[in-house]
Amino acid sequence: MSKAAVAETHEEATAVERIASGPERAIQFLKDTRAEMHKVVTPTRAEVQSTTIVVVVTVFLFAAYFELVDVVLGKGIDQMFVHLLKH
Repeated sequence: MSKAAVAETHEEATAVERIASGPERAIQFLKDTRAEMHKVVTPTRAEVQSTTIVVVVTVFLFAAYFELVDVVLGKGIDQMFVHLLKH
């Protein structure tokens, strides 16, 4: 028997074993999922409020920063065009 035939036979056996163990793997997956869900902790109302405030403030700070960068770059580019058009 050649190496290719042995490898093919082994691959077929592995595939059959994987298909046959499907229901067991699905049951184990569901058990693991249930165990992980028991570890989940729901945040308190105060935690949600405080993190929401942090997110909103951060968004406004980034918006202000990007507005400032946009204005500075826009004015710089306008000045560059004015300077280049004069020459």
